[in-house]
Amino acid sequence: METRTDAAVASVTAARPNSLSPSRASDFMQCPLLYRFRVIDKLPEKPSEAATRGTLVHAVLERLFDAPAAERTAPRAKALVPGQWDRLREAKPELAELFADDAEGERLTRWLADAERLVERWFTLEDPTRLEPAERELFVQAELESGLKLRGIIDRVDVAPTGEVRIVDYKTGKAPRPEYAEGALFQMKFYALMVWRLKGVLPRRLQLVYLGSGDVITYDPVPADLERVERKLLALWEAIVAATESGDWRPRPTKLCGWCDHRAVCPEFGGAPPPYPLAVRPPESGGDEQGRMGPG
Repeated sequence: METRTDAAVASVTAARPNSLSPSRASDFMQCPLLYRFRVIDKLPEKPSEAATRGTLVHAVLERLFDAPAAERTAPRAKALVPGQWDRLREAKPELAELFADDAEGERLTRWLADAERLVERWFTLEDPTRLEPAERELFVQAELESGLKLRGIIDRVDVAPTGEVRIVDYKTGKAPRPEYAEGALFQMKFYALMVWRLKGVLPRRLQLVYLGSGDVITYDPVPADLERVERKLLALWEAIVAATESGDWRPRPTKLCGWCDHRAVCPEFGGAPPPYPLAVRPPESGGDEQGRMGPG
């Protein structure tokens, strides 16, 4: 009688990637093996305090706009933090482990206070009483002429009375140094490209609001720039498809490896990845596309 191997069992649920988001594109550019672990193997990752705080702050800023303009104050926004944290825990029970060892609740208290400070700082950067977002936490999906499907969630879309569109993204960390600003804008240009291809409207402005440092970075895209982004995404997708078909996912060591949850199964740290769950094609001669893909 024929028995299934672990890889065969995994292949029942594993699926080939069929779309690209800003986060997953960044994963592949950072480390192709990380992309595989997250997209194909779907390995679990522990929740982090920083990422969860970001989710909480985003939820508070989204909900604040439910109130009439005159009531969108800093005290009201801070008062939303505990309730949104409760809702977040209900939606994701695994977050309970973040503070499982915090018997006295002191670390949780500090963490919530940090979230409140980030929310309060936002009021020094934007005035929500003068904003009426057209969209909040907008899921966007677009298909390019090539057939590549793009998807993402935009924090906020503002539309001026004249029809001009501004895409806004909140970041709870600090603004990057100028030499790294282009990498930070990649996500925003990705969003702009989707809106442009889907609606035929070129966003007038892209705006990154860094609550961790109190900085605002803006960029006004032009068609030629977004066309370059589109070409880059197509090349990136070709590399992802090639790696998916060959099963050849290379690790790319960087300083970020210290924060990776998957070091135990990474060859760079003496580990072995789980059996590849997808069928692979025979290797072909030629260059290493994956090795040539860089972050810039």
